[in-house]
Amino acid sequence: MVTTWTPKPLRFPLSSEFHFPTMAATLLNLHLPILSQRRIPSVLSWTPKHRFPVKASTETDQTSDASTDSTSLPGLKSPPQPKRFYVRPDKVLDIFGAFLAFPLRAGTGAFASGYSASFVSEKEIPSTQYATKIGGFAVKETSKLGPRPEKPIEIYEYEGCPFCRKVREIVTVLDLDVLYYPCPRNGPNFRPKAFQLGGKKQFPYMVDPNTGAAMYESDDIIKYLVDKYGDGTIPPMLSLGLFTSITAGLAMIGRAGKGSIYTPAKLPELPIEIWSYEASPFCKIVREVLVELELPHLVHSVARGSPKRQQLFEKVGHFQAPYLDDPNTGVKMFESAEIIDYLRTTYALPK
Repeated sequence: MVTTWTPKPLRFPLSSEFHFPTMAATLLNLHLPILSQRRIPSVLSWTPKHRFPVKASTETDQTSDASTDSTSLPGLKSPPQPKRFYVRPDKVLDIFGAFLAFPLRAGTGAFASGYSASFVSEKEIPSTQYATKIGGFAVKETSKLGPRPEKPIEIYEYEGCPFCRKVREIVTVLDLDVLYYPCPRNGPNFRPKAFQLGGKKQFPYMVDPNTGAAMYESDDIIKYLVDKYGDGTIPPMLSLGLFTSITAGLAMIGRAGKGSIYTPAKLPELPIEIWSYEASPFCKIVREVLVELELPHLVHSVARGSPKRQQLFEKVGHFQAPYLDDPNTGVKMFESAEIIDYLRTTYALPK
């Protein structure tokens, strides 16, 4: 049974001058009392285990998902209810630790390339358009994006690696869809696959099925992506050499290596789809679990200014990140804490 649950959810250069409290609240999608937000599934060809050729393609569903009964959904007793202004008590420290990365990385991975925002009258925004509304006004957000790849980029990496984080940040900035193959320590599937493909036990490793390009080295991957799918400009916080690597490493201290070591799990037939962005602590704690369980996942980047925010809004009548769509079970859901519960219950093997 397929179920959809609907829950809670400036012209800024990418690098400098920002008002931290405003950006922090925006990033976290914490909907203050005066804020409100109202109103692309993929069919992927997936080869599990050690059959290494991988292909992915996307197509758009023209209909919105509808909520249905969820009593038969695996790993879930009832749909999570949206609660704005709310972090589940057992996740408070997790969210705080994940948020520490935001100031250390100066918000990199929170905004799409060429992001700008302006305030307009709330009346100018139709009910079918996504917008953050503030006391009679709406924030109109735009971005300037480069060419779009026909097929998702494929990246082999793991959460607890600062060099991998750098690449995930540029993926978010460029608003790319990426098929991630998690490679946690002791993972039996994608570490061996990455070694067979590239010949090195090194991460991240990128494969672009659109061009045939494949490479190691985070800085080389970043340059390739901005040249091919951006305007050729590398954001300052990703172009500072050693300082970039150090701050990317410090950004992970609050999570103490989460997302680095394999937890035995069932390998799904199809990649899980998730709408998320690198700078969000709510997305971060979900991705840690996806990596630990070695669950391949197609990430639809939805940083501030991303046009895919509108796409998700049209799909389910609401925007909030993260949003999970598991084609293996039909489960579709918001709420990071409940997504984590679902993933562990559905895919983790009994100890």
